Amino acid sequence: MRLMRSTVIVSASVIVSLATGGSAQQPDAMPYTMTADVTYAIVDGRELGLDVYMPSGVENPPLLVWIHGGRWLHRAKEDTNTLALTEEGFAIASVDFRLSVDAPFPAQIHDIKAAIRFLRANAETYGYDAGRIAVHGRSSGGHLAALVGVTNGVDKLEGELGSYPDVSSDVQAAVSYFGASNLTTIMDQSTPFGVNLRGPALALLLGGPLESTTELARLASPVFHVDPNDPPLLLLHGDQDPQMPINQAHELHGVYKAHGLPVQFEVVHGAKHGTPEFFDAERTALVAAFLKAHLH
Repeated sequence: MRLMRSTVIVSASVIVSLATGGSAQQPDAMPYTMTADVTYAIVDGRELGLDVYMPSGVENPPLLVWIHGGRWLHRAKEDTNTLALTEEGFAIASVDFRLSVDAPFPAQIHDIKAAIRFLRANAETYGYDAGRIAVHGRSSGGHLAALVGVTNGVDKLEGELGSYPDVSSDVQAAVSYFGASNLTTIMDQSTPFGVNLRGPALALLLGGPLESTTELARLASPVFHVDPNDPPLLLLHGDQDPQMPINQAHELHGVYKAHGLPVQFEVVHGAKHGTPEFFDAERTALVAAFLKAHLH
């Protein structure tokens, strides 16, 4: 299996500056090394890939697996919002997975867990710590990140992809940016705009309308998997989100608290869905502090 195609050195501050319309002439951040288009599994002749970002000058850093958003049906690994975390000493692996237009659930979670097994098995190749792996994602990727976090050791969601079936896909922490947690309640909690947006996306993900896919919706819902052995969780959600009801975060936060698990809930006041403040310096520092506290 191919491990890499290309490696480039760029600066995290350049990425952030360009994304915000600023100048990239004098980067002052620690550069990272990017290894692009690493194949972690092959499904029906299709290569599934990931990109690895290693912070320069950091020995054996923790690894953060990034899961992009896009209502489960579009976008790709290049849509990475948290590269500034490399400046905090974290390695990042951004993962492609089968979208719902290609395969219904649980294909997405099978792919991501296969990617984690691959990444853990190849930790020495890239130089991060195989024992300190967290998962984080935004929107639909936040839902998948939370689901990965609460399904350590759940065989039904493990899948059989890749070359490392005996390697653990467990993660040591999870971060969900404005993601779903209970697909059986999301529609009742949604605004009319959210219903129109999420209804078709959920039907595509589950292979049918919610009323006829209840058991699969439960399987895909993090709140139904929480147990006392689950890893620390950070939730970030805007209280003005018209697409993903904040009650989804409240539900998962409540279940975590009921189990006595470490959980942090950052309500971003005035924020809508995916607005820039989720990835500003303040929230980047908050996420970094949470991860440093739990990936030790």
